[in-house]
Amino acid sequence: MKEITVNRLAAGQRIEKFVRKYLSEAPLGFIYKAFRKKDIKVNGHWVTKEHILQEGDVVRIYVTDQQLEDFKKPRPVTKADLPYPIAYEDEHVLIVEKPKGLLVYGDATGVRETLGNAVLDYLYYKGEYDPDTAAFTPSPAHRLDRNTSGLVVYGKTDAALKELTLLFKERTQLEKRYLALALGDLPSDGTISAPLWKDANNGRVYVRPVEKGGKEAITKYRVVERYGNYTLVEVELVTGRTHQIRVHFASIGHPLVGDEKYGDFASCREVKRLTGLESQFLHAYKLIFKNVGGALSGLKGKEIVCPMGKDLINIIEVLTGKRAK
Repeated sequence: MKEITVNRLAAGQRIEKFVRKYLSEAPLGFIYKAFRKKDIKVNGHWVTKEHILQEGDVVRIYVTDQQLEDFKKPRPVTKADLPYPIAYEDEHVLIVEKPKGLLVYGDATGVRETLGNAVLDYLYYKGEYDPDTAAFTPSPAHRLDRNTSGLVVYGKTDAALKELTLLFKERTQLEKRYLALALGDLPSDGTISAPLWKDANNGRVYVRPVEKGGKEAITKYRVVERYGNYTLVEVELVTGRTHQIRVHFASIGHPLVGDEKYGDFASCREVKRLTGLESQFLHAYKLIFKNVGGALSGLKGKEIVCPMGKDLINIIEVLTGKRAK
């Protein structure tokens, strides 16, 4: 039998979700059978799978020591301070400045050096996460491509992650702003409204009418600085489709500098020769939180900003011969 006291990180979850996370390698059939056999109790009482846990509840899972060893395999975590700048942190939320080239999640290669692992190491170091007892794992509320730098938001508690996930999905109380260097001289500020469709076979995204499977996609942009053959723009994502900014700017004849997937190949070769840039020039630099509450109350009315790094500023200066603002 294993006994776990629910902490504030895991509070608010359904007991089924709690057990599934705690026994992460257990087959669903095993977990459902445990509920049917009343082998899972809260505060000494049998509960249904829908029961909501509160901080301080005592969960008992009646499994053998061997089953516990087989079904609970915590992610390798070591205590270490976070090597990346923190833009904001409170008891529920952590916002980190991710450098270009770092994965948020692991990939098929099983690489250990990811932002997600660094965050868990940090929270373990602070005593806010324990891989041996936790039934909730702090996680990012959204994705950022490996080669896009900038702000990544983590839910440190189950309640915060739920609210953040909804916030990023609905976007009514959140604005996401990016800085991008586009090829060519954009004449003015504007809005790009072009439905997008993702081809799962090759991982590419295309502009395609809604009646042919495309999904609504809207991108607003404002010219920040013109550099002759390049334009630095502030981009606001009204919708959040895969590769939306990259595909939208390519669709109007102004692809992002360095974007070998959707951009101008001759330009990409020249940019790489001059600066070493091998991917799109894109930086997630600002998050604007509006009327948020609950576990996100600390973010109400805040603007979280992550300035461009020296690497991106240097690229602008090398390409344009002008000092970046």
